[in-house]
Parts: sequence; structure tokens; C-alpha cells
Amino acid sequence: MSATIEDVARAAQVSVATVSRALRGLPNVAPSTRERVVAVAKELEYVADPTASRLAGGQRLVIGLVVPMLGQWYYAKLFSGVEAVATVAGYDVLPFTTSGPGGSQRFVQQLPFRKRVDGLILADAPFDDAQFTAVARTGVPMVSLGAFAPGVSGIAVDNVAAAELAVGHLTALGHTRIALIGGSPDDPFRFSVPVDRFHGYQEALRAAGLRFDPTLVVPGNFSADGGAEAMHRLLLAPTPPTAVFACSDEMAIGAIQVARDAGLRVPEDLSVIGIDDHDISAYVGLTTIHQDVIGQGERVAHLLLDRLRSDGEIDVLHERHPTRLVVRRTTAPPPVGDPPAGRRG
Repeated sequence: MSATIEDVARAAQVSVATVSRALRGLPNVAPSTRERVVAVAKELEYVADPTASRLAGGQRLVIGLVVPMLGQWYYAKLFSGVEAVATVAGYDVLPFTTSGPGGSQRFVQQLPFRKRVDGLILADAPFDDAQFTAVARTGVPMVSLGAFAPGVSGIAVDNVAAAELAVGHLTALGHTRIALIGGSPDDPFRFSVPVDRFHGYQEALRAAGLRFDPTLVVPGNFSADGGAEAMHRLLLAPTPPTAVFACSDEMAIGAIQVARDAGLRVPEDLSVIGIDDHDISAYVGLTTIHQDVIGQGERVAHLLLDRLRSDGEIDVLHERHPTRLVVRRTTAPPPVGDPPAGRRG
């Protein structure tokens, strides 16, 4: 009997999803791991046939992945995790987006996934109750990521707690003037992540007995350019912050570059913490809140596959995925006294 992908995973001591990514040349696999997987597959004479299950079943197998926007690091990583698991099961992954003003309403009016997918993953979907009901009425099996929905299995990260962990790290170091670089107040995507992280920021300040200052909250639009622009604004304040919590690592990296260009030392003059643990965060020494994005994609794909394979009722599962603080080189206690005038930009 020929070797299966499970045999390769067991022999290489990795997950099935990692084998899938390694053998298809996808990113997010360490070179040493890829070499080991390829060697084991060759030794076991494993031959992947991604079309076999489709041909055997006589049907087209497609999973739809609905995201607020395409092209961002988080959703690209999420897609990679979903695709790795889906491909092993013989499914293609078809992305849909709710981006742009009125995007969620337009999506619900058109329901573009109908007759095109066997199952649906809603990732940070910005739907209100009526819109969600409209999607559910199509009868397409679905699971959620980022927000729990009644009657639908899903996974989520506690973004309020993650933000509290980040800001709590800064207050424990002694910072009292902490800025937030987050989402836009008139965000057309309406997804909950920036809102939850803003609430976590407020809760952490309250827990430390610090006053909330709305002038220290600036939008960064979840991009490095947005983080850079936000940092420019913060440096123009009469009393600049001694620490910044950016709601994504990309914004944090943009903010750090502007601070350094202005003559500030990070972390001696300004501490910066992000959230996500982006691929390059370790290389720039960014202190951040880690979440396993690929793992989230793999797990939510498994939940949907379990739903698709079930012949009857299946238990609704709501799972919280953990986050953790990763301390690197961009946070430290606040400077003693005000930073020199030349370092305020």
C-alpha cells in the first residue's frame, strides 16, 4: 500500500498541514523542515494527488474564505493555514472580501459564494445580526473565526485580553503616558479587532490607575505607512508619549522608524510594543503579543471539514486560542525626565 500524507507527517514529526506546505513549496516552512519532509516523502515514495478525492467523489470541492480585506499579512497567513489543511482534504480555497464602503451589505445582497462553495469560513466578518442571518439562510455549512456566532462553530482570540497584556507590560515598566496606534474611527470594514484592542487598552490604563487621554489615540490603518504617519502626529504633541502600543506589528515597525529618524532612541527614549508577532518582528527586535495565525487557519479549516463530513448533528464548538507576551528589544522603563528637545521631532 502506498504511503499517505499522514505517514509522511508522522515520520517527519510535523503536522499534516506542514507536510502539505513543504511539498508544495509554500512559505512559512523553515528550510531544514522542508528538507526533512522532502527527504521523508522520497524515502516513503509518497506521491501527492490533490485531485484524487475530487475525481473519486465526482464533485467540485471548494471552501470559501470570507475576509475583511486582502493583501494584509494576517489574512495572507490565515489563508496559508486554511489552504494547507483544505488541500490535503482535496479542497480548493476561494477567497471573498467585504472590503470598501458598504462592502458587507454588498456581499449579503449578492451572496457571491452561492453554488460555488461546499463550505464557508467567516473570518472577522463585519456582519450585523440581520446580515449574518441572510448568509446562514443559504444553507451553506459554515464556521467562524474572530467572533463567535450562535449555532456556528468557531475559534477566536481574546483581543481585549491581548491588548491588556501589551499595555500592562508597559505600565509594569513604569510608563504612565502611553499612546495607542489603532484603527480608523470611521473604519469602513467595521470588523471588531481594532475595537476590542482599543477596549483592552482602556482597561489596562484603568487597572493601572491611569487617566485615558483621547489625544494619545491616533489611527494607523493597520499598515507600516499608517503607523509612521501616526507616529509623526504623536511626536508633535506638547508632551509626547514615552510608550506606544500599536494594534499591529506593521504599524509598530512604521512608528519605530519615524521615532528613530526623529532622533529618539528605542527603547531608551520611547518604548514600542505591537501585536501579532509578524514574520519580521523577531529580526527587528520588536516586543509584541504572539498569536499563531497559521494555526488558527488550520484549526478553523478542520472545524469546517468536520462539519462537512458529518452525516448528522454535530456539537457547536467555541474555542479560544491563546496569546502570549514576547519581550524583545523595543520596550524598557521610561526615561528619567523629559527627553531632550532635539529628540521630540
